[in-house]
Amino acid sequence: MRALIFDLDGTLVDSVYPHTLAWQRSLLDFGLSCSAWAIHRRIGMSGKLLVKTIAREQHRRLSASDIEKLGRHHAQLFHKLAPIGIPLPGAVRLLAFLRKSKIPHGIATSGKHAEIKSSLKSLSLRPATIVIDGDMVSEVKPEPDLFLLCQQSLNVKRADCLVVGDAIWDIHAARRSGIQSVGLLSGGFGEQELYNAGAMRVYRDANALHQAINELGFE
Repeated sequence: MRALIFDLDGTLVDSVYPHTLAWQRSLLDFGLSCSAWAIHRRIGMSGKLLVKTIAREQHRRLSASDIEKLGRHHAQLFHKLAPIGIPLPGAVRLLAFLRKSKIPHGIATSGKHAEIKSSLKSLSLRPATIVIDGDMVSEVKPEPDLFLLCQQSLNVKRADCLVVGDAIWDIHAARRSGIQSVGLLSGGFGEQELYNAGAMRVYRDANALHQAINELGFE
């Protein structure tokens, strides 16, 4: 392996549960009551797909305008719940190690540019770090577009890349892209779920991944 492609929420930054609560309140304000656990299961896929899925389960049809309004409301609520990004254990140290070791790496997230500023700032990234967000592709996870664009931007072959994500949606998108993946438990998905989705390895968090980095072929 030569390069790493990271998901953001739940992988590098502790933002899965604020996103869950923000979606729950946003949906409720729109007349869609949904348990937090059911929303959590879908964090990592596109907001559009998340809303459509929950609405369909409740036999509601939403217009494109409705979905757009829900997305904006969610973003506002999320920033109130998590105004400052909080890195997950070992994330900043791992990224610093990759920079020092000159191992190519990038971030590919379904989040839109305006929504991820605080999270990116918390990771102490260098300006040259490749970040692919939801505004840069036509389709986000579980579609492979984000990972493929990041891989191309890193100028590394797919066979030499490894996706790191916390949700089954990351693993599904990686499989569709033809890139191998590892899972982290830091976003709330179970170990067996991530293996079943196609992860080649599963680690507790970014810190555990760092400790095992040589096992994955990185020096």
